[in-house]
Amino acid sequence: MNQKFPISACIITCNEESRIRDCLESVKWADEIIVVDSFSTDKTVDICREYTERVYQRAWPGNIDQKNYTMGLAKHEWVLCLDADERLSSELVLEIQKTIRNPEDSVGFFFPRCTFYLNRWIYHGDWYPDYQLRLFKKGCGQWQGTNPHGRVIVSGKTRYLRYDIYHFSYKNFSHQLRTIDNYSTIFADVTERGKGFSLFQLIFRPLYKFIKIYVIKRGFLDGLPGFIIAISSAFYVFAKYVKLWERVQNNETKKP
Repeated sequence: MNQKFPISACIITCNEESRIRDCLESVKWADEIIVVDSFSTDKTVDICREYTERVYQRAWPGNIDQKNYTMGLAKHEWVLCLDADERLSSELVLEIQKTIRNPEDSVGFFFPRCTFYLNRWIYHGDWYPDYQLRLFKKGCGQWQGTNPHGRVIVSGKTRYLRYDIYHFSYKNFSHQLRTIDNYSTIFADVTERGKGFSLFQLIFRPLYKFIKIYVIKRGFLDGLPGFIIAISSAFYVFAKYVKLWERVQNNETKKP
């Protein structure tokens, strides 16, 4: 694909040598690729420099801040944000190129995201279509929210595109468990500052999460991986509120 398109592809990395090449391959048609790396100790930076000279290193300040910083380095009007464990389908690349030639009055575009998990593509539950706003005009959008689950908020009209981003989120179940432990800790640390623990949430939110994913959103159609997703998602909710309870208990213990 020789023609370059006036898009800035923005990617953040940290020790992603096993996944970053496929991500970069999927955006090499973009006129500009910007990578901000959080001091990887593997070959991530070397691989990135095969695709772009615009590779920077910056200490990790949190997901949202790092992505906004990366976006701020872009020179083009249109910004395309991807994570290192994501890549564009070939159909989506063509759809993006067609769209930016005639965006009409839209300033942002959502993509459906399809996840590969435990050797299977997931098409139900909370994981699909899992729309993500990743293409937008630079001056109209910004990453917002609470770490680690930031999202792009734009001022203006948005549209939904048809074709998928491919997502390779977890290398294996152990990787997923480590992520659950990390994310639930972040949730508890942030939430504890603003509100207290609720026993109701601890008991019923995990149960509702399982029913929602496995029954209401038909996660059972994804076979055993669908069941594992429903159970692990419910456990993530459970872990969040257990850790929040721990912090509230510790604060109560410290009071005179």
